[in-house]
Amino acid sequence: MTITPLMPVYPRCGVRPVRGEGCYLISEDGGRYLDMAAGIAVNALGHGHPHLVQAIADQAATLMHVSNLYGSPQGEALAERIVAHSFADTVFFTNSGTEAVECAIKTARRYHYANGNPQRHTIITFNNAFHGRTMGAISATNQPKMRDGFEPLLPGFAYAPFNDLAAALALVDDHTAGFMVETIQGEGGVSVATPEFLQGLRQACDAHGLLLILDEVQCGYGRTGKMWAYEHYGIEPDIMSVAKGIGGGFPLGACLATEEAAKGMVIGTHGSTYGGNPLAMAAGQAVLDVMLADGFLDHVATMGERLRGALEQLIPNHDHVFEGVRGKGLMLGLKLKAGVEPREFVAHARDNHNLLLVAAGENVVRILPPLVIEDEHVAECIEKLSDAARVFAPASDD
Repeated sequence: MTITPLMPVYPRCGVRPVRGEGCYLISEDGGRYLDMAAGIAVNALGHGHPHLVQAIADQAATLMHVSNLYGSPQGEALAERIVAHSFADTVFFTNSGTEAVECAIKTARRYHYANGNPQRHTIITFNNAFHGRTMGAISATNQPKMRDGFEPLLPGFAYAPFNDLAAALALVDDHTAGFMVETIQGEGGVSVATPEFLQGLRQACDAHGLLLILDEVQCGYGRTGKMWAYEHYGIEPDIMSVAKGIGGGFPLGACLATEEAAKGMVIGTHGSTYGGNPLAMAAGQAVLDVMLADGFLDHVATMGERLRGALEQLIPNHDHVFEGVRGKGLMLGLKLKAGVEPREFVAHARDNHNLLLVAAGENVVRILPPLVIEDEHVAECIEKLSDAARVFAPASDD
């Protein structure tokens, strides 16, 4: 067998997009697809958003990259804007979500080191978590599909069931640095943290001098109808990783932290060649221009309610396929009936009904549309889902 030029680590489907228009992708053969995946929650402003396109073009013609050896007026401006609209006092820019998670892990461990407690290095994470694909990020999950074949993994992590506060607190000992948790698990099945769970973790951190790290790579940046998912809970983290929607499709991530949590991150402790370069900062500013405009987040919340309501009405008509809806805002999951495989249904909807969805854990299909969707896109999505479910037959039934 001859290996392909692109390393074959993805089971790539037959759809080969070459162009995007708003909430649609157009393939190499001219097929037009309703994009309810948005690059897995990345294309927050859809495809070809004029303000984002113009900002990137203008900056590319001016200055794309220097290095972090020099002052960064572009980085300073975007960091100041993010700080002004979040819990954070400081920001480190990365190229991806998994790098933002790595920075968050390092920040938490360095905090305790700076406080004279280097033994406090263990971070408690949660079952079905997905924090990325680096060695640190896969060490922070207990999912075998992420870990198998990559041992030995990094020490310093412990795992508890998601939404089980008592189990998490039972793991706290003299070596604990803090908790790292997705406010809403994405890849793990669009599982939403309960208020009792997240607020309980915050209280435990306050009581024991621990750090609460939130991973909002997928659920942050307007996805839930608020700028940050933690805003639904009345709490704030100490450290947070974000990415995906932050650049609207341009590779960009960030680690946000309070001044206290970042006290150990001094000169020489972390770095990035590309992170925070002028081109990425221009994309980040353009996305914020749109997201922070009056009414944008209200629109996301409204569209999320309409999409959820339409899905709930759809389910009884196709209860041989669908079981329920979960999620917040425009981060929604359709729980499928036992025996219905998410990837199988995603492929069916894509290949036969030109609808793009994303599979997840716990027998869930994710619906992650661009945040700029309108009523007509919701209606089209429901129509395509209904058509797809009506004729769907699991392969196991053949």
